[in-house]
Amino acid sequence: MSVTPQAAHVATRPAPAFRGRIGRDARSGHYAVPGRYRLHLSTACPQGLAIAVTHSLLDIADSCPVTFLPAVPDGPDGGHTALEPLYEASAHRHPGPALAPVLSDGWSGRIVSTHAPDITRDLDRYFGDGRAALYPRAAAAEIEAVERLCARGVEEAAQRAGRADGDPAERASALDVLLGALDELEHRLTGHDHVTGDRLTGADVTLWVTLVQLDTVHRHHLDAHAVHRIAGRPALWDHARRLTAYPAFAAHLDLAGTARRHHARCRGLEAAGAAVQILDWAAHADGTRRIHRP
Repeated sequence: MSVTPQAAHVATRPAPAFRGRIGRDARSGHYAVPGRYRLHLSTACPQGLAIAVTHSLLDIADSCPVTFLPAVPDGPDGGHTALEPLYEASAHRHPGPALAPVLSDGWSGRIVSTHAPDITRDLDRYFGDGRAALYPRAAAAEIEAVERLCARGVEEAAQRAGRADGDPAERASALDVLLGALDELEHRLTGHDHVTGDRLTGADVTLWVTLVQLDTVHRHHLDAHAVHRIAGRPALWDHARRLTAYPAFAAHLDLAGTARRHHARCRGLEAAGAAVQILDWAAHADGTRRIHRP
């Protein structure tokens, strides 16, 4: 058996509560005006980390400022108390926790979106310089395919493979799904600099965040043999290593915060895989190269 039953069950993130779009619907009034919007992010959260990296790659701090939130939400319901006024202003008696990430509208004092993929695409389209788009329309289908593969084949499969209350056969099957997804990603990177070809796109950001989570969170609930199998994709992990060496990625890599967030939510025991680190993320982040984007 290649997994252990001593894993945590992490609650699934609720569906996004707000799905407004910048510039898409004239009736919404969400025009693309520099300085109007603000991001509220925790980089210990994978969605927040992806948005933060995208924001840095686009170099849009002046046109869309960021408020960084604590790694571990401070609200009793798992939300951020700092976001509660925005949620209350946007939906009276909002029934759920005040979750990040949030894109807020400074003109109305309300939330535009809590949906990370929409947020990153709107930042790229309306605030990027347009010279090297992270979400080019010609690559939209490929980028979405990589996003689905990371979400279902890696993230969800890794959670199922490490569930403490899962059937052993189901955990083994989930590990097979995970390894198959990594094989496909390895194939995409073999002979290419980036996951959708030879230029950096949002798919690379998604993949990097997924691999950070896999190595710093999910491997703690797999046995050592499973982690060694996961590590056996040289092109995949070399790609993660290269990206980590760039400031836009390294600047937001909060390993201590990610660990605190994980332990605050985790309800299981660590397995042997916790001792088998795949990458030395801190060391690669310390070797950042001073260029704008890879």
